Amino acid sequence: MKIKLGDYNTLRIVKNVDFGMYLDGGDEGEILLPSRYVPKGVKVGDDIEVFIYLDQDEKLVATTLKPMAKVGDFVWLECAWTNEYGAFLNWGLMKDLFCPFREQKQRMQKGQRYYVYVMEDEKTHRLMATAKVERYQKHNGYERALDFSDELLRYLKENGGHCDLGDKSSSEDIAQRFGVSKKIYKKSVGDLYRRRLITISDEGISLV
Repeated sequence: MKIKLGDYNTLRIVKNVDFGMYLDGGDEGEILLPSRYVPKGVKVGDDIEVFIYLDQDEKLVATTLKPMAKVGDFVWLECAWTNEYGAFLNWGLMKDLFCPFREQKQRMQKGQRYYVYVMEDEKTHRLMATAKVERYQKHNGYERALDFSDELLRYLKENGGHCDLGDKSSSEDIAQRFGVSKKIYKKSVGDLYRRRLITISDEGISLV
């Protein structure tokens, strides 16, 4: 059995301890599910769906919390704090998701939201985010526009129903905020407009 890091796994409970339960992680050994995440009524021998990530000591740990994204997802996340190595994004778990400086398009700032891709670092095997999303997006422009339409709609719903970027906005501003080309942005705006989900004005776009 291979554990999917940064994803959901169904594992069997093998041991009950004072501070939680241990799950059968196959080749990875036993994985702790801390007490605060143990659902009522479960017992040794039961199978349970958990999300697997790394704790502060870089050890595999399980949780029944559902984060805002998993490995392979594109998502808007808020920067919780920064240090000399990069930014840490709130994704709904106790340990924030790290985005190193090399994976940022601009220096991330606390309280700001960024469009990122969740991944496992090939060298360190740690979970991380990158704002340089283009390399992970589909190359087919039409498919990418459809994908981004959903992201743009979500952005509008989470930001007061308005976006100040429009047809006259620069490619740089669009790429900096959304990580997509102006062509993809305009296609997605056109798609949402045809579906009568938004209105377009000189001030940008707004939800209907």
